[in-house]
Amino acid sequence: MNEIRVGILGLGTIGLGAARILIEQQTLMARRLGKTLRLVTAADRNVNRDFGLDLSGVRLTDDANDVVTADDVDLVIELIGGYEPARTFVATALEHGKHVVTANKALIAKHGEELFPLAEKHGVAIAFEAAVGGGIPCLKALREGLASNSVESVYGILNGTCNFILTKMENEGADYADVLKEAQALGYAEADPSFDVEGIDTAHKLSILASMSFGSKINFDDVFTEGISKISAADISAVAELGYRIKLLGIAKPHTIDGEKKVEMRVHPTLVPLSAQLAQVSDSYNAVMISGDFVEHTVYTGRGAGERPTASAVIADVMDIARIADGGVKYLAPPMGYVSSERQDLKTLPMSDVQSEYYLRFMVKDESGVIAAISAVLADHQISLEAVLQKERHATHAVPVIMLTHGTTEGNLQAAMSRIITLPSVQEDVLILRKESFGV
Repeated sequence: MNEIRVGILGLGTIGLGAARILIEQQTLMARRLGKTLRLVTAADRNVNRDFGLDLSGVRLTDDANDVVTADDVDLVIELIGGYEPARTFVATALEHGKHVVTANKALIAKHGEELFPLAEKHGVAIAFEAAVGGGIPCLKALREGLASNSVESVYGILNGTCNFILTKMENEGADYADVLKEAQALGYAEADPSFDVEGIDTAHKLSILASMSFGSKINFDDVFTEGISKISAADISAVAELGYRIKLLGIAKPHTIDGEKKVEMRVHPTLVPLSAQLAQVSDSYNAVMISGDFVEHTVYTGRGAGERPTASAVIADVMDIARIADGGVKYLAPPMGYVSSERQDLKTLPMSDVQSEYYLRFMVKDESGVIAAISAVLADHQISLEAVLQKERHATHAVPVIMLTHGTTEGNLQAAMSRIITLPSVQEDVLILRKESFGV
């Protein structure tokens, strides 16, 4: 095959970016591949609008089925997003013997376990580098470059919207609601931002990373997920005073408990030491830190979203498939890094069993004995304290009290909290943030 014929589903921001690369970089890619990538068709809801790109040589249609069933298409790029109809179109493309490249993390997280065997059955590849980290080649690094390592942990700043909001809150001392409005005005956040700010987007990506790291089936529904909407400017200031910075992290680790393998998966705002590499990742940038038994710590950082970085990752997958499309090989490496027969249906470690250190923020009455009462309950649960801060009186006349704990289990901490919130001196819900030290 001297030519790989490509069809695109969705000419939105990323779709147009992919089309631009296929058209404008065709000569460069041919020099690298020894064969030509040609965009032959594309589907979009509105094919009569101005795309800002010369698509005169491309067959446009408003019916995605025209692309996924076309005889002159070897590879389909799915950039519609969401669960449906993307799942149906991808499945149809695979059933028609077409390779598929997608940037759709929700699709892979929710339906990957259905689509991978379908691709294998029909002897085609499904690739999704752009689904995690945008232009950062973290999945390729994990699947191929680190393939000889037993992965010990994965930490990721996987959502540019949240990282932008937290960075602005820290730099400007602004409240969450005000920065969210700015992020929406700049196009970083949607009108309904919950998918990003409540951690769902990060959980999709983490479930893929965890599966690829530990050889487990993708289990998005079991990812513990908390977002950033409860973080205040006062919390960010207090955390900085203690030598930390708040980041929304996705965290995955393997465990063997009583001979049974389990996977820890959690997404939540996390205190990161200012001296740690992940603390330096700001604005809309993403980062993934993967630790292996031989390679130790590796960090990948870059733009996690946007037209050009994401389109770059999409076309990198297209080029990988093009290299082996006529060689009788299904893929350079299996989609999730393990041969299908070796991928295990591992249980998720219950959040109550997760070990962590904690940041606790209480709003309490301004009276004597409050800190002693809270500390006594924590001591009853064998939770020791690393630091205590009492801040100035709040506008509601409550006093913020901040505590950093040493390590304990989530279940133990929550048991203590169930008692502490009943104390008459505690006036509001307790803010609980988890802390990671990274050996610092």
